[in-house]
This record gives sequence, C-alpha cells and structure tokens, in this order.
Amino acid sequence: MKLLIGFIVTAVLALPVSAFAMAQDGCGAGTCNECHSMSVSEAKDLLADGVEEVHRVDFAEMPGLFVVEAEKQGKKFPLYVDFSKQYVVAGNIIRIKDKQNVTAQRKSELNRVDLSRIPMEDALLLGKADARTKVTVFTDPQCPYCKKLHAELKEVVKRDPDIAFYIKLFPLKSHPDAYRIAQSIVCSDSMALLEASLDGKKIPDPICQTGVVDQTLALVQDLGIRSTPTLVLPDGRVIPGYKKADALLTLLGSKTAARTNN
Repeated sequence: MKLLIGFIVTAVLALPVSAFAMAQDGCGAGTCNECHSMSVSEAKDLLADGVEEVHRVDFAEMPGLFVVEAEKQGKKFPLYVDFSKQYVVAGNIIRIKDKQNVTAQRKSELNRVDLSRIPMEDALLLGKADARTKVTVFTDPQCPYCKKLHAELKEVVKRDPDIAFYIKLFPLKSHPDAYRIAQSIVCSDSMALLEASLDGKKIPDPICQTGVVDQTLALVQDLGIRSTPTLVLPDGRVIPGYKKADALLTLLGSKTAARTNN
C-alpha cells in the first residue's frame, strides 16, 4: 500500500493519466454523503507515505469519492479516495456535460501564483495598456502551440479590447535556438520579431546583452511552470496549453463571450 500511494502521488505530480471511478449503489434513502466522512487527520494517516501534508478534505464532484487537498515538494494537488477508503484514484476526472477537466481546474486553483512576483517591464504587450483584464502569457518563440495560441490571443483582443496579454519569453531547452531568439526579442522589445519567429522566419542575433531571459527561466522554475504556452490569469490561476478565443473569453469572464454563446 505504501509503494502504491507513493507511485500514485508521483503520477499526479508528473504525468496525470485520465481515470474514471464509479461508486457502487448502497446508501439507501438520502445521499451517500450523509453516511460517509473523512477527517484531515484520517486522510493524512492514510496517505502518509505519499504526501507531506493534507490541508483539506471535501466530497468530490464525482459521487462516491472524497477529494483530498494534498501537498508534496511545495506543490498542492488533489487526490481522490473512495468512500471505502481502500482506493486512491490518480488522474483526471472529466465532467461529461461540458467536458470540463475538474481535476486540472482544482490543481490550478490550489496553486495560484502571486502576480507581484512576475516582473512586467520586459513583457511584450498585446492589447491596450489600460485594459481592465491583464493576463500573463509565457511563450516560446519556436513553440508550435504558442503560434496557435498567439493567433487566438489576437482574436480575443480584437473582440474584447478590455483584455490585454503581457507576453514573457520562456525558451524551452527542447528548442535549441529559442534562447538566442528570446534574447533578440527582449533586446529589441519587438512583437514583430516574436511573430516572425513563430512563423518560422530567421531572427537576427541579439543587439544587446541582457539577463532578462535567464531571470524568467529562474522564475518559471520557481513557480512550477514547465511548459509553453502557459497563461497566468488575473486571479493567479495557472492555465497551461492552447485555448481557442471563445474558451479564453469565457475563462476571462468577457461579456463578449456571453453574447457570442447566445
């Protein structure tokens, strides 16, 4: 059991695998929640060999499960324990109705970023400086999904000028020339160079020496951001991956999204 729990926690932290669990019938009249409970101390004892801390226990969105707010190596994440307290569910729980990944959403809410830790002086601005909603985007100048997202960001700004994106350069080691290109973009403070790079065009060498890119690389490591593109919302939630304009507008609470969906 100890080895199993340790493996599950590692899987949740590193490479979540989609999983579904079904609760058995059998609580009689009323809801199952009325006859099941688990305290924080009980959860901590149960998962002691896989987590360092347990902060909270609630009933999960999926019937028949508790959701445990756990922490290991400074990162918070949800674990799901069934009502029998004999099984732990690792991976993502997806709500069928709207295809919402409730596990990823909960992880994002548990690991909010303090926005004051992200310097904006070197960020490229997409949108108006006086926009009410400001979103930070970590992007790699050679990342294919960053290119796809960038087009969607431009569409968002076009449809709702009260949203602006502040783009920080986060070159990945998997793209060998991305570091040099990021340096060049930062030195020139040029959105045009970023877009040229995303389009696969050759980018000139940097015109200055700067430590900004190295500072960003240290920052994302500290914040636990590992991939591009990654968005940090105004409330500190971290949202990794490509999103279409409609989804972004909805995520940011844009009135434009409400009109579009109607």
